[in-house]
Amino acid sequence: MKKILPGLILSILIAAMATLIEGLIPIHIIGRAVMALFIGIALHPLLYKHPLFLTGLTFTSKKLLKLAIILMGSSLSMSVIFNVGKLSLNVMVFTLITCFLGGYLIGKLFGIDWRLSSLISAGTGICGGSAIAALSPVIKARDADVSYAMSTTFLFDMLMILLFPMIGQWLGLSDIAYGLWTGTAVNDTSSVVAAGYAFTEQAGNFATTVKLTRTLAIIPTILVFSMIQHRLEPADSRPAFKLTRIFPWFILGFVAMALFNTVGLIPVSLKVSLTTMSKFLMVMALGAIGLKTSLTDIKQSGVRPFMLGFIISALVVIVAFIVEIMMGLITF
Repeated sequence: MKKILPGLILSILIAAMATLIEGLIPIHIIGRAVMALFIGIALHPLLYKHPLFLTGLTFTSKKLLKLAIILMGSSLSMSVIFNVGKLSLNVMVFTLITCFLGGYLIGKLFGIDWRLSSLISAGTGICGGSAIAALSPVIKARDADVSYAMSTTFLFDMLMILLFPMIGQWLGLSDIAYGLWTGTAVNDTSSVVAAGYAFTEQAGNFATTVKLTRTLAIIPTILVFSMIQHRLEPADSRPAFKLTRIFPWFILGFVAMALFNTVGLIPVSLKVSLTTMSKFLMVMALGAIGLKTSLTDIKQSGVRPFMLGFIISALVVIVAFIVEIMMGLITF
């Protein structure tokens, strides 16, 4: 505990700073998790190599990150998800296929490491920073890859926040059509909220619900990548395949919390507290990841991952729009 405490306190301070800055910004176009990541990266040259903080930063970025994902399940309700899922499932299936298949093929073409391209695909297709954070320990991604993927999805989210409301008004989209498009094509929750409510309150409400529904895609994604990671281990040192060995157990906690919330076992007051705690722990974890990330490591990846992020984001926006046209939600 003595070894963990200094790094843990430092992560708390960065999370508190990011939360304070977020509260001072009138329009929340940048989430505090991304802000904590950037603060951590900025402080990396000053603090990371100090041995006092290393153990606590690793504990926060690994263990507390998984706890944040588990507690995030308390914000989900299966009943709401099933109702929204009836309308949004088709769009989400096609956008997820676009993200992961397109991300893999284009990433391979660009010569990008599959771990980084997978993180960018997860962030774009599922739920921004939360998906990137959940997938990173499963595929043993570098901290620099996590930071790069977060930065990439953040930049394109900012662009979408500005463009989506204008395009929606120009095309005369209904609240449902616009909310579904925004909820499936924009990445981070704060960005979905900003883009959704910039259109109408009803569109914002629906977009946010669709976004929460997308979060469940974390479960099959984590399971699939757990098996991929196992297959990529060196053959001479790879243990025999055993689901219990490679299964990411923290995802069971995520599902359990969602089920407990659905059947009413989590009181409203406790659910609010757990959701708040989950968000703060996520901010702490990303602040710690930022502190462990060197800008030099990020620069080594070059501009190709940003190009990949741009292409994947553009494809998702287009595919989501086309699927809604085919569903009859958008007409001209």
